[in-house]
Amino acid sequence: MSCKLTDAVGYLINLERVQFSRFSLRRSPQIKMHKFSHLKYLPLMLFQLLLMVLFFIFVRYDGDKHHDLRGFEGTHVMIFVGFGFLMTFLKKYSYSALGFNWFLAAIVIQWAFLCQNFYHLKDNKILATKETLLEADIMAATVLITFGALLGLASGLQLLFIAIVEVAIACANFYLVGDILKAADVGGSIAIHTFGAYFGLGTSWAMKPHHKKTSTAPTATSAAVDLNGPTYISDVTAMIGSLFLWIYWPSFNSALTTTNSEYQRAVINTYLALASATVTTFVMSSVVSKHHGKLDMVHIQNSTLAGGVAVGSVCNMHIMPGGAVAIGIGAGLLSVLGYRFLTPLLTKWGIRDTCGVNNLHGMPGIYSGLLSVLFAALATSDEYGSDLGAVFGAMGGDGSRTATSQALYQLYATLATIVIATIGGAFTGLFAKLSFLSPLKDNEHYDDDVNWELP
Repeated sequence: MSCKLTDAVGYLINLERVQFSRFSLRRSPQIKMHKFSHLKYLPLMLFQLLLMVLFFIFVRYDGDKHHDLRGFEGTHVMIFVGFGFLMTFLKKYSYSALGFNWFLAAIVIQWAFLCQNFYHLKDNKILATKETLLEADIMAATVLITFGALLGLASGLQLLFIAIVEVAIACANFYLVGDILKAADVGGSIAIHTFGAYFGLGTSWAMKPHHKKTSTAPTATSAAVDLNGPTYISDVTAMIGSLFLWIYWPSFNSALTTTNSEYQRAVINTYLALASATVTTFVMSSVVSKHHGKLDMVHIQNSTLAGGVAVGSVCNMHIMPGGAVAIGIGAGLLSVLGYRFLTPLLTKWGIRDTCGVNNLHGMPGIYSGLLSVLFAALATSDEYGSDLGAVFGAMGGDGSRTATSQALYQLYATLATIVIATIGGAFTGLFAKLSFLSPLKDNEHYDDDVNWELP
């Protein structure tokens, strides 16, 4: 009896050891991953320290130059409040929309400040002014546009990796557009909006999952994990972002103008384009609605802003106030129709675009680039006077460029930006899929719980 009892106890002990061993083998990778998860953002701190060293080495003050620059504060509000709140429409992703917007913009502004100005060193030094800070702020918009395409689809580490790579490529393209091709793009519709949108779409295409669903039958938990959509409250908070962007967009487009008359044209044209795009958006949203003429909040949050993008490259040109209104109407039509018909088609092709940046930034940006071709071809010294060189740098002074030649360079800048952004985004997206950047699983998309301590 005693022998049998001993054998039974021994058997139970061995069974427990086997079960514990199996549990350990099964759980150890997760335990190990959990153990080091609190260090996942540490490389960003190292990158911040590297930026600090580079600032110590290369950056110096430039006295009072550009101290009275217009538009810096308004642009700053757009970057941190406008873009952030615009992306809070997802039902369980508001922490990430606001938090990662802040995180990305803060690191991008520093990195872009260096990347942009390494092309313009003076005695191996970068001279810091309010204008160079503004240009870095504007470059941050490029990354945040890309963030909109990937909203809820990329992990925090992926977003930060994409941002760092994108800034380097975008600054090179910015130099190409502005300094080599000398294209007129004061509002950044070509180099900022178009680039950010198609870099984001290229990245989204490269990051798309390649697995096929084995079953289309709904599961018991499908409703719980379907977070790709708004709530009534999240749509209201997103409208805060839309309104801030709408109000400050004239500051954004006019910030880099150099003469008073050029500045005033940019403000007037941007405001009128925004107003007409807004009216067109409300009307067209009702026209194309699937629900008996009701308004779609997606259109109202986004397409109302398309006029600011569409007029960006030409806002300081002599387009006439009526021309600004017409541009806004075209932008509203293009954007609403894009959301209604093109976004579902891109989704079928595997290109996910959470915020619809193609409709707000991409297509209106191309539209603006093509408009710049037209208005450059029509530009004359009689019409612009002393402003000709301010608006079209290569046409002023020695008059080395004709209007026709400038128009061609506007076209080259637009096409080059689309190609560089799309290819650069696709390659960046491929690298962003590497496991050390913690790609999200399907059931982790659009969910703050992956990155945040929730109440």
